[in-house]
Amino acid sequence: MPETTGGIATCDAGHRQVRVAGHLGEFLQGRLGPAGPLALITLPCPPLAAEAVRQPGRLALHQPAARVLSLPLLRRLLVSAGAAPTGRFRLTLGLPPGGGAGASTAARVAVLRAAGIGDPATLARACLASEGASDPLMFDRPERLLWASREGRVLATLPPLPRMEILGGFLGPACRTDPADLRFPDVSDLVERWPGADLPTLAGLASAAARRCLALRGPADDPTAAIAQQLGATGWAIGHTGPARALIFAPGTVPIRAEETLQAAGFSRITRFRIGGPSLA
Repeated sequence: MPETTGGIATCDAGHRQVRVAGHLGEFLQGRLGPAGPLALITLPCPPLAAEAVRQPGRLALHQPAARVLSLPLLRRLLVSAGAAPTGRFRLTLGLPPGGGAGASTAARVAVLRAAGIGDPATLARACLASEGASDPLMFDRPERLLWASREGRVLATLPPLPRMEILGGFLGPACRTDPADLRFPDVSDLVERWPGADLPTLAGLASAAARRCLALRGPADDPTAAIAQQLGATGWAIGHTGPARALIFAPGTVPIRAEETLQAAGFSRITRFRIGGPSLA
C-alpha cells in the first residue's frame, strides 16, 4: 500500500503517482482597476482532477484520455522546473480541456509533482512559462488566494471559505484560454468585500462577477442565473474563460432532482460536492 501525502503517492523506488484537483470556474475573475492585473479567486472542485504516474525509463508520455501535453512540451516543462527530462509518464484527465476547470494547469502540476517537484513557486513559474497563464492549483488551498493568473503570483491571502455545497457542470463548447486576452470587467470592488464574507454575501459577489463577465464577453443567453433562481441557490459562478458553471448552496439545501434540472438545460459532467470550512475533503 503506497504512502500518500498531499495527493502524492510514492510506490516502489522511482515510481510516483499524483492527483491534482481542478476547479469549477471562478468565484471572481476580472481586472483590479482599469489598468490593473487580471486576478481571480478559484472555485476548487475536488472530484475533477488530473492524475499522473511516473516510472523510470526514457522520457515518454501516454495520455489515455484527452491530450493536453506533447512530448516536446513535457520535456521543456521538466527542464524549466529543474527536473531531469526522463521517466515514463502516464497522464489521465478527469476534467475537460477548455472547460474552465483548470485542465492545463492541473496536468502540468501533476506531471511535475510526479517528477519530484513540490515547491509551489517553482511549479507556478514553470506553468506560467509553459502556458502563458495559470490557475493556482499548485497550492494546497488555492481558493484562499487572490491570484494574478497572467503573472503567476499571489496578490493576497484570503480567509477560509464558509461551508457550502456546489452543484454544477459544463454548459456550451470548450474554450481555450488566450493568455493575451485581458478583456475582463473591473472587479476590484467585489474583491474588497470578499475577505470574511458570509455565505450569502460571498455567493452574491460571485453572482455579480459572473453577470459582469457575461455582459462583456457573453454568451448573452446564458441560463445559469435563471436556473439558480429556480432551484433556490444562494448564488452562482462561472468559468470566466470556459463553460464551467456552478450553483452555490448552503449545505444540505440542494433540492431533490436538481441534477435533472441541469441535465434538461444541457449541462454535461454534472457534479456535486462540498467545500469550505477547515477542510475541502
